[in-house]
Amino acid sequence: MHPDVLFIGAEPFVNGVASALRHIEASALSNVRLHMGDARDLMALLPPASLDRLFLLFPDPWPKARHHKRRLVQNAFVLEAARLLKPGGGLRFATDWADYADQALERFVASPDFRWTGQACGDWKTPPVDHITTRYEDKRLGDCAPVWLEFMRV
Repeated sequence: MHPDVLFIGAEPFVNGVASALRHIEASALSNVRLHMGDARDLMALLPPASLDRLFLLFPDPWPKARHHKRRLVQNAFVLEAARLLKPGGGLRFATDWADYADQALERFVASPDFRWTGQACGDWKTPPVDHITTRYEDKRLGDCAPVWLEFMRV
């Protein structure tokens, strides 16, 4: 982790927060802040064009069709992400659920505020060079190999 960069994380589950805090303390990280709660609540408090990058790494997939409305990536989220990212800022979405990857790609490509940076199949099948594997990624609970989608705020 780059020491000159401030990382802000959001985690709605107590066990996830406890685990994150344990890792932050064990690594003696002073540039990480953690919000216990939904990322959308935190995002609403941030000023426009205040973020250089936004990472959505293996968010809850809500795999049942009747629960898809609970997924983080919805049209309102895309608008809020566009509000927060600086022009040229990056957004990375990673999942191991094929239909969630499709949904996220559809939402972000439909937005005039984002441009998908993928150009070849390997762009979404290969983790980016700065990717850090998450615990959920390691568990391989999804229905496909991990997918990484990169978008740029235009």
